[in-house]
Amino acid sequence: MNKHAKTIKTNNIMATIFSRIIAGEIPSYKVAEDENYYAFLDINPLTKGHTLVVPKQETDYIFDLDDQTLAGMMVFAKQVASKIKQEITCARVAVVVLGMEVPHAHIHLIPIQSEKDVDFHREKLQLTQEEFQEIANKLSK
Repeated sequence: MNKHAKTIKTNNIMATIFSRIIAGEIPSYKVAEDENYYAFLDINPLTKGHTLVVPKQETDYIFDLDDQTLAGMMVFAKQVASKIKQEITCARVAVVVLGMEVPHAHIHLIPIQSEKDVDFHREKLQLTQEEFQEIANKLSK
């Protein structure tokens, strides 16, 4: 469990899956973390390196975050995206905010070669635990 897990109340039945991941109750392939944000690999990725960035503050809708938290989240996401671009072969790292699948604000960072790579309706990649761990290790260096 990470040192900041104690600040997140997960005894609440309403705690999101992301809060439970941050607290270490559910395993994840962590890419980056600081006192306010957590980045981890999406387990249903569109492409290798597809990463989720979440604030540790549990807020459903990204635009309900206070300005400082939202701005900090984007700066944190930029740092993670830079590492993705360095370690994963891609033309760009797409930034997608949907916010419908989990009631916890989050940003998708998706390494892409073209816009087609950001189609959430297409079949997701099936990666092994070893592949996920290898990607997480590259991105967390």
